[in-house]
Amino acid sequence: MKVIVGLWRLLRGLALGLVAIVIFIEEWGWRPLTAIAARFAKWAPVARLEACIVASPPHLALVLFLAPAVLLFPLKIAALWLMDKGRVELGIFLIAVAKGLGTAIVGRLFILLEPQLMTFAWFARAVHWWRQTKASVHDAVRASTLWRRARVARRAWRLWLGRMTH
Repeated sequence: MKVIVGLWRLLRGLALGLVAIVIFIEEWGWRPLTAIAARFAKWAPVARLEACIVASPPHLALVLFLAPAVLLFPLKIAALWLMDKGRVELGIFLIAVAKGLGTAIVGRLFILLEPQLMTFAWFARAVHWWRQTKASVHDAVRASTLWRRARVARRAWRLWLGRMTH
């Protein structure tokens, strides 16, 4: 029984770590990239395109939301091919660009299409689950000893830095 409990704790810790990584990427990737994509909406042709996207019916909205993942997939395959051919740096760069571009576009599309996407019960359940999971992980991270110590260290660092600069 102790082995099962230990294994469960290990798996739960790994899962929590993976979710924390995803949340970190969302917080430090999704939001800024989506904000950058939103700036393009000030350009009239993009604003017109976004108006059409917002007016799309739910099934088209779902296709539009999934399209970037499908359209960027060949770039990721090309990046893997480049890495296989010894062009590792170029392959990694291509994957990073595709991931950043995809994240910006999907994030912007989610903002534009959320009302239509939420009409699908399975999608609404998934978003609700994600938001609850994200809140739980945030709470767990903030309650952790490591987080509390990091905050104390950050405060001490800022105080020290403030004394050194004044």
